Amino acid sequence: MRGYFRILRYVLRFRRLAVLNLVFNILYALFNLFSILTLIPFLQVLFNSVPVATEKPDGGVGVTQLLHLINYHFGAYVAEHGQMQGLLVVCFSITIIFILKNGCRYAALYYLAPLRNGVVRELRQNIFERMLQLPLSYFSEKRKGDIIARMTTDVNEVEWSIMNTLESTFRDPLTILFFFIAMLLLSPQLTLFVLILLPVMGLVIGRIGKTLKRKSGKAQDQLGLLLSIIEESLSGLRIIKAFNAERYQKAKFSRENRAHSQLLTSVLNRRELSSPLSEVLAIFVVAALLWYGGRLVISGESVLTGEMFIGYIVIFANLINPAKSFANSYYFIQRGIASIERIEAILDAPIEIKENMDAISLKGFEQAIEYRNVSFNYQEDARVLHHINLRIEKGRMIAIVGPSGSGKSTLADLLPRFHDATEGEILIDGHNLRNLRTTSVRNLLGMVSQDPILFNDTVFNNIAFGVDNPNMDDVIRAAKVANAHDFIMKLDKGYHTAIGDRGSKLSGGERQRITIARAIYKNPPILILDEATSSLDTESEKLVQDALFKLMQNRTSIVIAHRLSTIQFADEIIVMQEGRIVERGNHSALIAKKGLYAKLVEMQAF
Repeated sequence: MRGYFRILRYVLRFRRLAVLNLVFNILYALFNLFSILTLIPFLQVLFNSVPVATEKPDGGVGVTQLLHLINYHFGAYVAEHGQMQGLLVVCFSITIIFILKNGCRYAALYYLAPLRNGVVRELRQNIFERMLQLPLSYFSEKRKGDIIARMTTDVNEVEWSIMNTLESTFRDPLTILFFFIAMLLLSPQLTLFVLILLPVMGLVIGRIGKTLKRKSGKAQDQLGLLLSIIEESLSGLRIIKAFNAERYQKAKFSRENRAHSQLLTSVLNRRELSSPLSEVLAIFVVAALLWYGGRLVISGESVLTGEMFIGYIVIFANLINPAKSFANSYYFIQRGIASIERIEAILDAPIEIKENMDAISLKGFEQAIEYRNVSFNYQEDARVLHHINLRIEKGRMIAIVGPSGSGKSTLADLLPRFHDATEGEILIDGHNLRNLRTTSVRNLLGMVSQDPILFNDTVFNNIAFGVDNPNMDDVIRAAKVANAHDFIMKLDKGYHTAIGDRGSKLSGGERQRITIARAIYKNPPILILDEATSSLDTESEKLVQDALFKLMQNRTSIVIAHRLSTIQFADEIIVMQEGRIVERGNHSALIAKKGLYAKLVEMQAF
C-alpha cells in the first residue's frame, strides 16, 4: 500500500478541499443513518405501537439518551395529536433528512472533483519534470513506448482506479462505522453475531485483490511493450515498407496485442467478480441474521421489538451497498497500485548528474576547457573512454575524428554533463564541472547534433528554442547565416510555418540548417558541432561551411565530422580509436605522419 499512501500525500496538497469533502461525507453518512432510523417511528405509528413514556428521561449526553428523549417527545406528541398527525411529522422529517443527505452528497462530490483532477495533474507534472531531470543513460536502457505508457496510460489508470474510488475510500468507512454504532445500540447481540461472520468475507475479497494487483501489473507492462512497437513502427515506417516487413511487424504486434488482451480479460474477470461475490456473501450473512434475530424477537430473549428488528435489518441491508462499494474500491486500488509502482520506477529513479551543494554559476568563458585523465563507461558496460587528457584554449577549433564507435560523441557529451566522467575531471576555466551549476555550463554551449532534432512548432520557435522573448530580427539574422532564410521565406507562412512532428515537413538538409540557425541564434562562446553538415547537399554545405567558419571566429569550437572539408582547417585534430587518443596535431602534420589519420583521410572513413 506504499504507493497508495504516496497518492494520499498528493491529496494533502489540497487539504482544504479534502477537509471540506470529509466534512460533507460525515454529514452525508449521518443523514443517511437518520433517514433509515426514521423508519422505526414510522412503523410504530403504522402499527399503533408508539411507546408512551410516563416520565421524562433524566439528563445525560450520548446516543442512547438522545434516542430516549426523541421517543419521549414523539410518544407525547402522538398521544396528544393522534396517529395521523404523528404520521405527517414522520413523513415530513424523512423528506427533510433526504434533502439534507443528498445536498451533502452533492457538496462532497463538488469538492472532490477539483481535488481528484488536481492530484492527477500534479502527478503527471511531477513525472514529466522527473523525466527531464533524468540522465540520458536512463533512457538508453528503457523502451520509449514503455516510458510513454507510464506517463499516460498508467496515470490514467491511477485516475480511474484510485481517484474515482477516493470518495468511497473515505465516505464508505464512515457510513459503515455510523451504521455499526446504530446497530450496536439497537442490539449488541445481533451486532456481535454479524462481526463474527464479516471476517470470512474480508478474507475471500483480500485473496482475489492480491491476484488482481499482480495481473494488473503484468497487463500494464504488456501495454508498454505494445506502445514501444507502435512508436518504433511509426519512426521506422519508411524502412518497414522498403524491406517489405509489414507482415513481420504485423505478426509481432498481433502476438503482443493478443497477450495484452488475454491479460486484460483476466484482470476484468477478477475485477467484475468483486460486486456479485460481495453481494452473495452479504446475502449469506443476511439470511443468518434473519434467522438469529427473528429467533430473539419471537422468544422474547431480547428487548428488541419487531419494529426495531425491521429497522435493524434495513440498516444492515443499507450497509451492504457501502460495503460492496468499499470492496470494489479495494479491487480498483489494487489495480491502481500496480500502475503507481510503475510510475514510481520513474519518480524514484536516481538522478546521477548531481551538483555539489556549493556549486557556483559561470558568467562567461575566459580561458580553457580541460579534460584531465578522463575515463568513462556506461554503468557496468565496457569502458568507452580511456584516460583522456585534452586542453582546448579559448578561441581554438578542435576537430575530433576517428572510426565509428571510437568515442567521439561521448567525449563531447561529457562537456554539457549529459553524462559524468567515471574517472578524472573536466574543467572550465579551472572549475570542475561538478562544482558548477549545470544550467550555467549549458548556457555557455551551443550544439548541433548529428540527427537534427526539431519540435512540432513553428520555424521561429524552433530557432529561438528555449529563449524568453525572442527577437524576430535576430532569428532572421541567424537563419541567414545558416543559409536557411531563403527556403524559410518560400514556406506558406514563412517563419510562422508549423513544420510538423520532428520537422517532417522539411527535407533533411533544411532540418539541419534550422538546427544550425538555432545554435547561431543562441550565440554561445563554445560550440559543439557533431557532424553538423553531414545532412546537407554540396551547395548548401559550402554556404553553411562559410557561415560556420565565420561563426567560429573568436569562439571555442569542438567539431566532430566525417568530412575532410569540415576539419582540415582545425587548429588541432584529435584522432581517437577505441576510446583513446592515438594521434593529435594539425592536418598537414598528421598527413605527413602517415598514421591512422592519413589512412582515414585516404579512405574518407571518419
